[in-house]
Amino acid sequence: MSSDDLFEGLPPPAAAAPAGGAASLAPPPPPALPPPPPKPALKSSLKRSKPSSSDTTTSPPPAPASAAPEAHVPERRLRFRTTVDASETQILEAMQKITSHIGKPSKFSKASKLALQLIEAGSVKPGTINHFFGILEAAMSSPGACNEPSVRADYHTLFSAAQSVAELFSQQRKNQFDIWVLHAVVANDLFTDDSFVFSKAVGKIKDAISALPMAMADDDNDEAAALAAASKTDTTTENKAGDSVPTAASNSLPDDSTYAAASGSGEESSDPFGLDDLLANKPKKSERAREKEVAALNSKADEDDSKRFLKSQREALLKCLEIAARRYRIPWTQTAIDIFAKHAYDNVNRFTLQQRDAIVKLWNSIKEQQIRRKQGKSVSGKLDVNAFEYLQEKYSHEKISIRHAVGGGGERRATQWLG
Repeated sequence: MSSDDLFEGLPPPAAAAPAGGAASLAPPPPPALPPPPPKPALKSSLKRSKPSSSDTTTSPPPAPASAAPEAHVPERRLRFRTTVDASETQILEAMQKITSHIGKPSKFSKASKLALQLIEAGSVKPGTINHFFGILEAAMSSPGACNEPSVRADYHTLFSAAQSVAELFSQQRKNQFDIWVLHAVVANDLFTDDSFVFSKAVGKIKDAISALPMAMADDDNDEAAALAAASKTDTTTENKAGDSVPTAASNSLPDDSTYAAASGSGEESSDPFGLDDLLANKPKKSERAREKEVAALNSKADEDDSKRFLKSQREALLKCLEIAARRYRIPWTQTAIDIFAKHAYDNVNRFTLQQRDAIVKLWNSIKEQQIRRKQGKSVSGKLDVNAFEYLQEKYSHEKISIRHAVGGGGERRATQWLG
């Protein structure tokens, strides 16, 4: 008897081998989808990781994947030294080389940059401040050289940076450095094309003039003596050149009388070795006299230094006034120079006789140019009055009320608004 199940004894459908006819009737498999495009990489992930100290040496072989992860080791950054630690001896040698070259105009630019590097590196210390002052002294051996157009900017940069170490100078050197700053910084600011810098320099000069003491008769006498000595040395240098050789030959060898006088004085002196000064009854008087002598010499030296400083300061300020007056033809400088020259003329008693004459002549020249401008006789040929002169002319005829904000033209009536 046959079974009712028609598929009895046939393999299951999953394991059945596809026949030729059945394979053609089956639908084709769907095509495989393309893989999704990769996400764009972040910019931070493209940066190279900082190498660790172990990467600079031979790198160890990679650890197997099955090994346990080690503890995190902090990274060590590589730092490259941009400065060289020089000893004090090397710094002093460098300063001596700079001093020997900085006085030459052709080598000043390079030498000043080297001196500027010493300031920026902190090499100017109390142990090296004397040699650094020698650099500045060699640079200012000729004060007029600092205003030359080729080296003007380098002088300004060097002495502006040197102001940061000026507290290391002694008081005498600090006074001298202030004079150099007037020549190298303030005077060079008067050559600028910036009106703000020009006005600031003029303000510094005005303050320096106001701080000067009144010139005394001794200052005028010292100035006259210095001028007379300078003129005398110019006339006698040629005569001395011819007479110096025979006099030196005649005085080169001592005669017998000199030896006799020396031997006689040695025989007559009862204390040839000066042992009497060491006795107990004399040191108090000699020490007191010596202390008085030293104190007098010190006060005389301080007085001479203060006179020399005042003389140099007055000369530097007068030089700044002359530089500013040469730029009077530029319209935007005229207002500041007018005020500056008027201030110097009002304080003319603070200068010596020759300097007073120069300031009066300069002020008269500026007043003449002001009159020519007001009359229309200037270079441009028109009435080019500047802002200061316009306001000065305007308010010279203005009526000012004795009450604040009462009346527009000096009258005492007030307009009352009722709202």
